[in-house]
Amino acid sequence: MEFIQELLNGDFMPHGHCLLWRTDLLILHVGGDLLTFIAYMLIPIALIRLVRARDDLRFDWMFLMFAGFIFFCGATHLLGVINIWHGYYYIHGIIKSATGLISIATAILLWYLLPQVISIPSKRNMQQKITELTQAEKQLAESNQRLETEVKKRTAQLEKMATTDELTDLINRRETMRVLDIEISRATRQLAPLSIMMLDLDEFKAVNDTFGHHVGDQTLKVAAECCQQQLRKTDYVGRIGGEEFLIILPDTAIDSAAELAERIRISLQQYTSAQKNIPLCTASIGVAQCRKNDSSVSLMQHADDALYKAKTSGRNRVRQAAT
Repeated sequence: MEFIQELLNGDFMPHGHCLLWRTDLLILHVGGDLLTFIAYMLIPIALIRLVRARDDLRFDWMFLMFAGFIFFCGATHLLGVINIWHGYYYIHGIIKSATGLISIATAILLWYLLPQVISIPSKRNMQQKITELTQAEKQLAESNQRLETEVKKRTAQLEKMATTDELTDLINRRETMRVLDIEISRATRQLAPLSIMMLDLDEFKAVNDTFGHHVGDQTLKVAAECCQQQLRKTDYVGRIGGEEFLIILPDTAIDSAAELAERIRISLQQYTSAQKNIPLCTASIGVAQCRKNDSSVSLMQHADDALYKAKTSGRNRVRQAAT
């Protein structure tokens, strides 16, 4: 009890005696201490509010240490005002000692945390990193765009390779049969006429044996061009064998198909007879019209039978299948 009474003893000589109780000195000291106390009280309140409002701050307990340090500093100034009239020097000394201890603890912890604080990126570094990431993202987007373009290009090339005859640039056998199935289904559904031609180059093996495969390849290309020149945009021509071509003619009756076949035959004969780099080439053509219950196999068989008749009757001619 005596210790507490001595601690709360305010009978020591007040600090006002040192100031000679002069009004100007009192105003300066009391006013300065009060203003400093108010400021010191506002700072820890702001720090505590900051820590409570933000849950993403690093070293938030360090903010609280600073808040405690500033609070005790403010308390010493408040005691300085009180001691003007009452000498509570024990309490004043205890608060100063507590201020010193928390100041030392804060300083030690601050030096301990200094390397980690220094390692935190600055605003300039963050902006630089953001700029670098933005540039990297832009480059990645451009690379992805180029890659997508290349993938589309390669996909188109692969699709073309899968459906196109490499030598003549016509559709290949697989694609020709797919188109034929589609056109048969459409003709059956719409009750529309559909005709096909089976075209075979006459004595083509002799061309290869006599002039070589290079000339044979050129002859096949010429035959493909002669067919394409006579056809409509809605017609199809595909290479289905070595020197054999299948021509699909939607919405075409057999008589019109036979007339077209005759034009193709004459065109091929006239064109090759006028060329010096390839031999004269003729073609035998079988024409057939799709019947009610025909499939692609049966329709091609009809055309093939007509082609056989053209071959056996002297070649370089057109024959129709029975309708």
